Amino acid sequence: MPRKPKRPCSYPGCKELTNGRFCEEHQKLSEQHYNKYQRDPETRKRYGWSWKRIRDRYIRNNSLCEMCLKKGRLTPAQEVHHIKPLSKGGTHDEKNLMALCSSCHSTITAREGGRWG
Repeated sequence: MPRKPKRPCSYPGCKELTNGRFCEEHQKLSEQHYNKYQRDPETRKRYGWSWKRIRDRYIRNNSLCEMCLKKGRLTPAQEVHHIKPLSKGGTHDEKNLMALCSSCHSTITAREGGRWG
């Protein structure tokens, strides 16, 4: 199946071609800006360096999407989901985490009213 053609990075003045919205360099800048100016301080505390280490270790140990596995599909996991959200008293404990592909994670987050609701 053919892929979509790459498009220019959305960062003003950047001519790099990318599959996403930003090239690698500007993706990092975009994430830093989001974390610094758009996330509230409480959320920034919950998702610091310790979370990144936990997330990376969990993905390394659980490399396939758990939702897709239940449906009989083998899809690489790209994100880690908190079963009980931190905002509702959940923790970073492994029992409260799920390895998911981006599609499954977006579906669950939208259904629960997470980021967008």
